[in-house]
Amino acid sequence: MKGQRIPGIAVAVVLNGKIIKAKGYGLANVELATPVSPGTIFEAGSITKQFVATAIMLLVEEGKLGLDDSITKYFPEAPALKAVTIRHLLTHTSGIPDVSDGTGETSGAVGVIDFHREYTEQELAGAYLTQKLQSQPGTKWSYCNACYDLLGILIHRVTGKPYGDFLRERIFQPVGMTTARPFSSGNIIPNRSSGYTEVGGELKNEPSWWSQSIKAGAAGGLWMSVLDLAKWDAALYPDRILKRQSLETLWTPVPLDNGSAYPGGMGWFVAKANGQRVVFHTDGGPGFSGVISRYLRDRLTVIVLTNLGAHHTDVMKISGKIVEIYLPDTKGKNPIKDW
Repeated sequence: MKGQRIPGIAVAVVLNGKIIKAKGYGLANVELATPVSPGTIFEAGSITKQFVATAIMLLVEEGKLGLDDSITKYFPEAPALKAVTIRHLLTHTSGIPDVSDGTGETSGAVGVIDFHREYTEQELAGAYLTQKLQSQPGTKWSYCNACYDLLGILIHRVTGKPYGDFLRERIFQPVGMTTARPFSSGNIIPNRSSGYTEVGGELKNEPSWWSQSIKAGAAGGLWMSVLDLAKWDAALYPDRILKRQSLETLWTPVPLDNGSAYPGGMGWFVAKANGQRVVFHTDGGPGFSGVISRYLRDRLTVIVLTNLGAHHTDVMKISGKIVEIYLPDTKGKNPIKDW
């Protein structure tokens, strides 16, 4: 924390689905000197994507959609994208460009949407789906927040429920995740952490001008505590939420049309640590960063949530150092930050 100048961190270490360590360090709110606890709520950011991917797999298991369905079945307003499938959206291989707020926090098409204004789901879908493809579907991996926002809209169209409501009914409530919720700029949320960034080496409050409809989207709109992510980890053992085959689908590297494979699944990245398979995903927001890393052979999971933006934080380094305490044979072999 001192080296990376992080205001506050919450950590959970989970073995066989049971918490063996959960602790907060530092401050959740610097101005009020409020300490972090294991129950402090942080922005989960792109960790949201694994919940969205799980929701899609639940619908697949129920026969309500297919991974290889064309998205035009659910977005008839985009007939030109017939070659794009739900699988392509999940695996960042659709060719649909990502969008950017113009600050350099994300890359892609600037100006497609205005991050300051509010949008309806129909307006967002129209903006994302009318972009020119940057590559043919299935040929190239390119990280795409817009694709997961589209998946959230798809869940609403298929189920009749906003993606956050569907997650609450099918995952959060059954698992007992009491803090998990989509972002709200207006609601009073006890134990919510403030987010921070660095400007010229000085700690500043997170920029707060993103609109509600953008920030609460399915690409990264969830907030929760490490205690809830520990409950989520326990629920990922087969047949509690998803069948084993569905989990393996989420954790299988993405095959590309040229015969290669990208080390990412659906809502997860896939790596190895000294031969052991690791599935993980980070949160890379402007005011928060975090990671959940699951070591499948040893059934060990490390969860780290911080309130400093990802461009100033290396949560993969923090997670890897914690893992080395419990799995010394992974030293120097853990996944590292690749950007």
